[in-house]
Amino acid sequence: MMKVGFIGTGSMGSILIESFISSGALSANQIMAANRSHAKAANLACLYPGLYAATDNREIAKSCDIIFICVKPHEYKQVIEDIQPFVNSEQTIVTISSPVLIKLLEDHLPCKIAKVIPSITNYALSGASLFMYSERMKTSDRERLEALFRHISIPRYIEEKHARITSDLSSCGPAFLCYFLERFVDAAVELTGISRDEASRLAADMLLGTAKLLNDKNFTFASLQERVRVPGGITHEGLKVMQAHLDGMFEKLIHTTHVKFSSDLTKVESLFYGQKA
Repeated sequence: MMKVGFIGTGSMGSILIESFISSGALSANQIMAANRSHAKAANLACLYPGLYAATDNREIAKSCDIIFICVKPHEYKQVIEDIQPFVNSEQTIVTISSPVLIKLLEDHLPCKIAKVIPSITNYALSGASLFMYSERMKTSDRERLEALFRHISIPRYIEEKHARITSDLSSCGPAFLCYFLERFVDAAVELTGISRDEASRLAADMLLGTAKLLNDKNFTFASLQERVRVPGGITHEGLKVMQAHLDGMFEKLIHTTHVKFSSDLTKVESLFYGQKA
């Protein structure tokens, strides 16, 4: 029976564990979890009988076929130091952090290495998961990992050089989109008196319906706008306002996320290779 370990049970680590179990991808007794605060892993073990809350990272390294590292970038050095003496070339290490490069992990671990960027949408067994692989990963290793994620997402292979921008769209995107809708609802409540609950429900229903049109009915972003927009109509006038006031905003957003990514990348490499990295 395949054993899957999770080092780090914070937001995304716990989402992956819960999603794999609820989708039937894994049974609880296939999962081991470790966390800096053992109580978090122990709580998951209580929620999912059979899940084993490891006392430290070494237990995960000694026992699991696939090991997900779900900690913050600056915590990777300690994790790798913990597990390095106990892992082997047949195990697969999966990082879910975009600033932790595959080559860095290959330099410090003998394992097969993959990078997978999940999304909070995977909690609804939906959305994409982004896959990048080291050359150590055989076709059978890739297929096994993607089969696991296919229960909760649409696996999409990308090049590691595009990890940041694809993460912006797939992983950060839900937060960006919800911020936009929250501001839309705030304005609706403030200016019209509609209840927040009603406005929020309408916005969520709209979002779900729009996604179905894009995915199931072959609409593009542009063609959907054209279908709704009538020249001189209300939607047309609203889009003109957005075009005027959002000009340059998304370029600034992408610039900001890439600057942050570059900073995180430098910090991680400095931890492992020193200040010359």
